[in-house]
Amino acid sequence: MRPSGRAFNELRSVSMTPGYAKHAEGSCLIKCGDTHVLCTASWDETTPPWLRGAGRGWVTAEYGMLPRSTGGRMKREAKGGQSGRTQEIQRLIGRSLRAVVDLKALGERQILVDCDVIQADGGTRTASITGAWIALNEACKWAVEQGIIKSSPIIDRVAAISCGVVAGAPVLDLDYDEDSTAQADANFVVTGKGGLVEIQATAEGDPFSDDHFAAMLSLAKEGCATLSAQQSETSG
Repeated sequence: MRPSGRAFNELRSVSMTPGYAKHAEGSCLIKCGDTHVLCTASWDETTPPWLRGAGRGWVTAEYGMLPRSTGGRMKREAKGGQSGRTQEIQRLIGRSLRAVVDLKALGERQILVDCDVIQADGGTRTASITGAWIALNEACKWAVEQGIIKSSPIIDRVAAISCGVVAGAPVLDLDYDEDSTAQADANFVVTGKGGLVEIQATAEGDPFSDDHFAAMLSLAKEGCATLSAQQSETSG
């Protein structure tokens, strides 16, 4: 039995609230159990200097954890002094979103996505990716309504979930209690059509087997399919 009482293939309760932030062109408050992340998407009619004249746009992301998102207060990170973990996660979010955007159709402009962790209980990066897609989609719908672009450059949905080997068994969607004791943990980023964008997998002790990896992949695909369906119901 898992500490939460969930079945091995059961997600935490998930809610996605689009339009949560009044001023952002797109936003979503996503709650995955006790992990809560506010995702916003800001439209920018300029491109990074290195992309000017290239005829395509860009989607980038920033990620951060609020000082009391965890049990003890953590120091607020300033831009330029971010930890390696923070930089790695925000690059992951950006790569995940760009995988489902036609950057040429976006034109020479960019969308900046911010993912701020309000409360953390494991899976903050995966919740950020799932919620960020909704914020991005809402921003693109806004741009179409404003006549800035003719159609959305988004070509598919993208969601993410964690899996792990806990007490010798593969399980879906680890919370902190499981993540802190897992023999292996992995993060999977999967498109709405079932394509794999990225896999991050690590053994925390003994190496895990091919069978365990295959089981985690299967669980992740099922979990992401459920999240993708909820994205579609929430944001179209």
